[in-house]
Amino acid sequence: MELRNILFGSTFHIFNFEWKKSHFKFREPYSELSYALEAERGGSRAIQMVVQANIIKYLLFTRNNINLMLCYRLCEISQKDQEKSLASALTDILWAAGECQQAIICLVTNDSYFSPNKDYKTDNFTERIQLFTFQDKEDTWKFIYGNIQCFKDEGSHGVILFLYSLIFSRTIDRLKEDLDFTTPHLLTLSLGNFVCRQALLNLMMTGKASPNVFNGNLLYDDQGNQLPHPLRGVLTRCDVGYLHWNRDQLEQDRLPRVGSMLKTPKLPIWLCNINGTYSVLFSTNCSLLSDWKMEHLFELYFYNGQPSQKKTVVLTIDTHSHHWEEGHHEGEVDIEKRFPSVEMTIRTKWEGAAIDWNGTVPFF
Repeated sequence: MELRNILFGSTFHIFNFEWKKSHFKFREPYSELSYALEAERGGSRAIQMVVQANIIKYLLFTRNNINLMLCYRLCEISQKDQEKSLASALTDILWAAGECQQAIICLVTNDSYFSPNKDYKTDNFTERIQLFTFQDKEDTWKFIYGNIQCFKDEGSHGVILFLYSLIFSRTIDRLKEDLDFTTPHLLTLSLGNFVCRQALLNLMMTGKASPNVFNGNLLYDDQGNQLPHPLRGVLTRCDVGYLHWNRDQLEQDRLPRVGSMLKTPKLPIWLCNINGTYSVLFSTNCSLLSDWKMEHLFELYFYNGQPSQKKTVVLTIDTHSHHWEEGHHEGEVDIEKRFPSVEMTIRTKWEGAAIDWNGTVPFF
C-alpha cells in the first residue's frame, strides 16, 4: 500500500494496459539500431529512455573495448550484448538509488503475498512480487542478467518491475526525504495516463528523487521571500545529463531552467524532454565536456525511441563560426517556432549553435 501511495498518491490507482505491456524491447541485433530500445508512446517511455541512455553509457564508455568509441560499433551488437548492456544499465540505476550499498530486485511469482482489503484495488500483479536483496553490485548484475527475460520479454511487465525495484532500492523512507511539498508522489495523471514526474527522472539519473532541475536547494522565491519549505534540486553531477525544451512552456514563460549539474554530466549523454516526449542525445567523444576546444565543432547522435526512426540521426553542431539567428529579424518566440524542437533543445546547452542535419529531413 505504501508502494501505491508513493507512486500514485492513492492505493486505488493501478497501471493501465499501456504500462502493463511495456518492457525493454531491443531492435534487431546487428542492425542499424541494434543498441536501441523500442519505446512506444505512453507514460513508461520516459523510463525506457533513461535506461536507453545508460545502455549507451555501457556500450560506449564502460565496456572494456577501446574500439567501441566509434558510433558505427553500436551497429555490431548481438543479442547477448544487448542483454548484458540492459543488465548493466538496470544495475547502475538501482545501485545508485540504493546509495551504492544495496539493490532490491522485484520479480513476479505465482504466489500472492498480500491479502487485499477495502482500501486497496488489486491488479493481480503487484500482490505477487517477491523481493531479492543484494549488498554487492556484481551479484546484482548477475541476478538481473540471469533473469533478464523478466524485464525484456513480452508480457513480463518489465518496466513496472524495474520501477518497483527502483522504489524499493531507494526505500520509501528515503523517497519521502527526497521529495518536497510540490511533489508528494512519483507519477501524475495527464490526459488519462500516468506519466513520470521530474522526481522520478532525477531518481533514475542521479540516485535521488529531487523534484526540480535547478542546482541545489531553493530557499527563497523570485521576490526574495523565504519559502515555507525548501525546494529540492540536483546536488551533484552524474553520468547522464538532462535537457528540456517545450514550446508551450516557452510561450507561457514557464520553461524550467535546467542547472549545470544536469546540463553538464560526466559523460556526453543526455535524456531530452522535448515537448513532453523523451529521447536521447549522445556523443562518442568522452572529452567533449572536459575540453572546451572540442565544443567548437562536433557531432551529436539523436534517437527518439519511436518505431518510425530507422537509423540514428547524426547532427553536426557548430558553436564557433556563426550564430543560428543571423539573418532573422522576427521576435524571439517567432524565430524559435521556425526551428525544429531538437535544435532548440540543443541550444539550451550550446547557446547560439548552428546545427546541420547532414541530409536528414528534420522530423522533431
